[in-house]
Amino acid sequence: MQTNRRLILASRPTGIPGPENFNIDVREALLPDSGEVLLETICLSIDPAMRSWMRDGTGYQQGIPLGEVMRGGGIARILSSRAEGFSVGDLVQARLGWQTHPTLAARFLHKLDLNIGAVQDWIGPLGLSAVTAYFGLRHIGAMRPNDRVLVSAAAGGVGQMAVQIARIEGCRVAAIAGGQEKCAFVLNELGAEAVIDYKAESDLSAAIGRACPDGVDLYFDNVGGPTLDASLEHLRKEARVVLCGRISQTHSAQPYGIRNLARLSSVHGRMQAFLVFNYHERYDEARTWLAARLRDGSLQQKLHVLDGLEQAPVGLGMLFRGENTGKLVIRLSDWS
Repeated sequence: MQTNRRLILASRPTGIPGPENFNIDVREALLPDSGEVLLETICLSIDPAMRSWMRDGTGYQQGIPLGEVMRGGGIARILSSRAEGFSVGDLVQARLGWQTHPTLAARFLHKLDLNIGAVQDWIGPLGLSAVTAYFGLRHIGAMRPNDRVLVSAAAGGVGQMAVQIARIEGCRVAAIAGGQEKCAFVLNELGAEAVIDYKAESDLSAAIGRACPDGVDLYFDNVGGPTLDASLEHLRKEARVVLCGRISQTHSAQPYGIRNLARLSSVHGRMQAFLVFNYHERYDEARTWLAARLRDGSLQQKLHVLDGLEQAPVGLGMLFRGENTGKLVIRLSDWS
């Protein structure tokens, strides 16, 4: 029998989560029943939303009960199938959980089309990070050519895609990232016109003013807190603020109170949050556009890869300390 190694949520974190909040569990993998498949996990995506799932209670999704497998999405290979339309060897995308060999109902799987991208592309430019940036900018942000766009957490999974999509669509893009290495990546490889190293700035608002001397038409926010507050000061008339993430506040014991909301009224602007899952029926639209940009070379990605299931809690802590450059991924098996 195939064994399934699982990471179980053992305790609820205070502050940044880490290995101490998880236990390893090893058991026999379940043979698939009718309509199910047995999978081998190839890689897992590490995302800021995971921290909110570790809380007791409800947010936009029910918290994970203690003693259950940690929730998370990724890519897997089918080892055994009793589901029509899914064959051994097929690669799929799904909410796998932090485990090596899950057994899932086929209705929860999305089969990968390797004609439009490799496995690495499906965890990045064709995965939910890029799809999130696509709908956040286009639908929520109503992005237009020549917009002055500002993106926070610009070296992360969603941020690096938002910078490139806005640039490809003819916008002037400024970005916020932390540290010289990340800022160099965003400036030299992603093509932002200006980059702010928030770790080197004592006055973030003044730094945004220098990077965006004509103001901001569209702010794509992945951070929340003081970064959002500082960005609001520079909004232009009828500016749009897209609330994609709030990584600075997810593990904060005392949430930061935004003080500059009056700026929205003075410029007749708007601020809106969204969840990418609400666009599920339109994922193909986004992926068609993204795949075309991959083919013509105008879209790239940087992955920050850790190897082994046990590295998933380590990676989650790294994410909240800002220690990753690019999309943070846990690789469990060969993806070549």
